[in-house]
Amino acid sequence: MKIFYTTFVGILLSIKTLSAQIDDLGSWNIVNLKYTSNENWSVFGEAQLRSLKFYHNFHYYEYKGGINYKVQKNVQLTLGAGSYQTYREGGDFVLPKNNNEFRIWPQVVLFQSIGNIKIEQRYRAELRWTSNGYRNRFRYRLGASYPFGKERNEYKPYQISVSNELFFTDKEPYFERNRLLFAINHKPSKITTLQIGYLHQFDYKINDETGRAFLVVGFYYELFRKLSSKSEPKYELKDN
Repeated sequence: MKIFYTTFVGILLSIKTLSAQIDDLGSWNIVNLKYTSNENWSVFGEAQLRSLKFYHNFHYYEYKGGINYKVQKNVQLTLGAGSYQTYREGGDFVLPKNNNEFRIWPQVVLFQSIGNIKIEQRYRAELRWTSNGYRNRFRYRLGASYPFGKERNEYKPYQISVSNELFFTDKEPYFERNRLLFAINHKPSKITTLQIGYLHQFDYKINDETGRAFLVVGFYYELFRKLSSKSEPKYELKDN
């Protein structure tokens, strides 16, 4: 645990030093709360705050919530909704906004294990009421994660993960965005997870968010009702 925090602080200081040279490195901050009622049902809430430079030029925030239902061990359904606010570049929350959006999104997540590697496929449809009218969008994410470290309480304390997500619409040019994420997670306890990562986002002719490189910092907190031993928390790819 001390090694993780030392590494975490070292990375932050190194990136802050580099940010003077890599001026367009932004920040991507996540707080996620989840309550698992039983082996099938859970609810969640999440807030995100993003900046286009290293913790300044804040341009975006979102808050959302939803409900998950695990159909079976390897299939999970989700229905979520939230508010997504994008401001103009050039400072902190510069007006007028680029986009003021309310979104509803059903999704399906498929899980698979190959040895100790966990594979996840996520399919999401987004119904979007934006400043520029109603839009549809479709997202596909493929990711892999590998937990490691000395097991305790039936979970391993560390995880490395990589994922890539594609964004499409039903109107030209159809392809909107590509989002690539590399991350390392540390689980200091059964109910908390800390994340640090690097995210690169490429946008194609859209104005609701600017694509570039981000430092990702996340905090995930999960509460449980008393579950069976088979339902102890397991790592999964974190949302973004």
